Amino acid sequence: MNDGTTQERRPPLNRAEREARKAFRQAEAVKALSEHDKAQRAFHQNRERLKAERLAREAQTEAAGEQGIVLDEKAQEQPKDKKRAQKA
Repeated sequence: MNDGTTQERRPPLNRAEREARKAFRQAEAVKALSEHDKAQRAFHQNRERLKAERLAREAQTEAAGEQGIVLDEKAQEQPKDKKRAQKA
């Protein structure tokens, strides 16, 4: 039965083509997984860095609050790199 769409039939692959295609797909899968793992590691490292910075800020604010010192928000901000330091 033809439902109005035409599909081209591909000739069947021979054994060498099937094996080559399989090897290519496996190599691509390994590459994709390694890229994903690299991105995940970078994400987790960044998240941990930000968490440590937040906890340090909270501890500093809490310690200052216990001593009755009001911290200026801008005094707490520090440029992350040289470009930001030059603009500020």
